[in-house]
Amino acid sequence: MIFLIDASVYVFRAYHSAYPGMADRDGNPTHAVFGFARFIGDLIERIRPSYMAVAFDQRRANSYRSRIYPAYKANREPHPVDLLAQFEHCREVCRCLGLAVFSHPEYEADDIIGTLSCQMREAGVRSGFITRDKDLAQLVRDGDLFWDYGARDQFGYHDIERHYGVAPERFADYLALTGDTSDNIPGVPGVGPKTAASLMKEFESLDDLYGNLSRVAALKLRGSKTLIDKLRECRESVYLAQQLTRITCDMDLGVGVEGLRRGTPDLPALGGLYDHLGFGPFLRRQGERLSQLPSG
Repeated sequence: MIFLIDASVYVFRAYHSAYPGMADRDGNPTHAVFGFARFIGDLIERIRPSYMAVAFDQRRANSYRSRIYPAYKANREPHPVDLLAQFEHCREVCRCLGLAVFSHPEYEADDIIGTLSCQMREAGVRSGFITRDKDLAQLVRDGDLFWDYGARDQFGYHDIERHYGVAPERFADYLALTGDTSDNIPGVPGVGPKTAASLMKEFESLDDLYGNLSRVAALKLRGSKTLIDKLRECRESVYLAQQLTRITCDMDLGVGVEGLRRGTPDLPALGGLYDHLGFGPFLRRQGERLSQLPSG
């Protein structure tokens, strides 16, 4: 199994929860780096993966989704200034630990993870998605693992539908119907999670739904007759939303299976980085333990 880390959500978690007041030699905050480094080290020690990759988001302004829909994620506040520099240090921690690290100016971490998971699936390797983002549930297939490591929640393929009410293959279409307030994606008025899940159980896709709208009236849904009109009126925006919610899985990342194996930590480089960041012995000892684990 390859473990694919949705890094940014865990950097944010560390920023908001880990030891404020930590600083490097120049007085720059480092608490998010410390919390993230501890998280990634704990994860490696626990699961001892043969394959692991870490995907980071870059700035949203140049993303292809923003070009399609300029309002995409425009509701979000800019990253705190004291967090921006810490992201690069988090990337460097991962590289020093022997992990493959990815980011892209036009695509999101979700797309990188989707591409890597499909590539590895073709090679017969299952995926473990380490994330807090429900959008990645659409990537889960039989034998995969969806795991919010911080919350300890683990879901397999069939658990996704039991938990969210919709199968992974239909998750992007489900989100296109409900909208996603966190990403500033509007949905169909009056269509909430329960209604969207019911539609996705009845229809195989948005194309199937819109090709058979008359069948909606027969469903046991509140306001099913008026729902047809709402769906018809929002058809264009729903298909636009689908382009935003569907994860890209065919990026050219220029890496093969062997490039995703977990390597041995570079302890001198890691120690130098930790010296600069002002970290004490805790993470150094963890790095030494990780260096003694069999590599991928």
